[in-house]
Amino acid sequence: MASRIKEPVITLSAGPVAAYPRVLRAMSRPVQYDFDPWFLQFYEDVTRKCATALRTVAPTLVLHIEPAPGIEAAAASLISPDDVVLNLASGVYGKGFGYWSARYHKEMVEIEVPFNEAIDPGQVAEAFRKRPDIKIVSVVHHDTPSGTLNPVREIGKIVREHDGLLIVDAVSSFAGMDIHPEDCFADIFITGPGKCLGGAPGLTLMAVSDRAWKHIEANPKAPFASVLSLKDWKNAWSKEEDFAFTPSVAEMNGLDGAIDQYLAEGPENVWRRHALTARACRAGIKAMGLELWAKTESIASPTCTAVRVPAGVNDDAILKAARAEFGVVFSSGRNETKGKLIRIGHMGPVAEPIYATVALTALGGALRKLGRKVDVAAGIEAAMQVIEAQ
Repeated sequence: MASRIKEPVITLSAGPVAAYPRVLRAMSRPVQYDFDPWFLQFYEDVTRKCATALRTVAPTLVLHIEPAPGIEAAAASLISPDDVVLNLASGVYGKGFGYWSARYHKEMVEIEVPFNEAIDPGQVAEAFRKRPDIKIVSVVHHDTPSGTLNPVREIGKIVREHDGLLIVDAVSSFAGMDIHPEDCFADIFITGPGKCLGGAPGLTLMAVSDRAWKHIEANPKAPFASVLSLKDWKNAWSKEEDFAFTPSVAEMNGLDGAIDQYLAEGPENVWRRHALTARACRAGIKAMGLELWAKTESIASPTCTAVRVPAGVNDDAILKAARAEFGVVFSSGRNETKGKLIRIGHMGPVAEPIYATVALTALGGALRKLGRKVDVAAGIEAAMQVIEAQ
C-alpha cells in the first residue's frame, strides 16, 4: 500500500484558505430541502446579509459554482454580439478574461502591462478617446497570480463617465480590504467566500447593477437554462421564487457563517489585520534579502505577498522544502508567473500577524535547506518591528 501524504500543518496559500471554525460549524448543520419554507426564508436572509457586507441595496446574486465559472457566466450573460470590450490585463487572470470574452464580443481592445505592474487609469481614458464605441470593460482588482492591485476606483469612474459597463473581479480582494461594488462603479462585481471571507470555495457572489441587468435582458445571446446564466438566478434570492436548480445547501450554510463572522468582527477590523499581516511579511521578505514581485510596494496586495524566486532556485523545490520541513503550504505562480514567484496568502483566518512570522520562517528555512544564504532572524525582527509599532 502506497504511503499517504501527510496533511499540511498550516496553509498559507492564495486560496482556497482554511475556513473559520464558525464556517465549519455552520456547514455541519442539517441539509434542508430546498423548497421547504424554512430554507427559502433562510436563503433570502443570507443574500440580504451578503448585501449588507457588499454595501448594496439589492440582495446578492449567488451562483452555485466557484468564482472562475462565475466570471465566465458574467461574460456570457453581459457581452452581446454587438459589444466592443476593453480588457485590462495586468496578470494571468486579467489576460484570461479575454479568452472568455472572445466567445461573445464583436471586438476586443486590450491594454496589457507587465505582470508585476498595474493598469494606469490614463490608459483607460485614452482607450475610450480612441474607441468611443467601447461598451464593456473588464478588470481584476487583485490579480492573485501576481499579488498586485489595480486602481479600480479610478478606472471605474472613467468607465462610468463614458457610459461603459464595468466587470470587476474582486474574488481575492473583497473582505480583505476596503472595496465594494459602488466604490468602483462596478456593474458586475464578483467575489466568493473561499478567500478573504474564510469560507468554502463553492459559491460565487455577485452584485449586478440595474444598468447591467438592462444590458443582459437586451442581449439575444444571454444564456438561460444554463449554469452560465445570470438571468436564471436573478430573483432566486426571494422566498417567493423557485431555484433554477438545486442550490448548494451546505455551502449556503457555510456562507451564512462566513458573513456572520465578517460582520461580527467588523469589516474595518478585518481589513486592518489583513493589511498588518501583509506589511509585516513584506518587511521581513526585504530584510531577508529577498525581492517582492510587485514593481512597487504601493501595488502589493494586503491579501497575498508575491516573492520573486531567487536566481538558480526552483520554485517547486522551495514549496516542497517548506512543506516537508515546516508543514507550511505556499502557492506557486500560475501560467506566465509560474516558476517566477512564490505566493504567501494572508486571507481569512491566517490574516493574523503571527502568520507573517510563520511564513518568513518556513520560506527562509526552505531556502536555507536548498543551500541559499537567507537571514531569517533579520526577517523575523523586521516583521516584529512592524507588528509592535501598531
